[in-house]
Amino acid sequence: MDINTWRGIATVLAFAAFIGVCWWIFGVRSKKSFDEAANLPFADDAHDMNSRKSDKGMETKQ
Repeated sequence: MDINTWRGIATVLAFAAFIGVCWWIFGVRSKKSFDEAANLPFADDAHDMNSRKSDKGMETKQ
């Protein structure tokens, strides 16, 4: 086996890994968990807004 055979094998393995990652990302089972993860930055906003309102209310009462 020469170097070109090993390069061909490495190319096929890299392509198979790429297809596997694409299958995992765009699979139907993963959609729900990825959608939840995509909305995580926005999840804390409602909590932060409520805590800011309560902090402002406490400042005026003092």
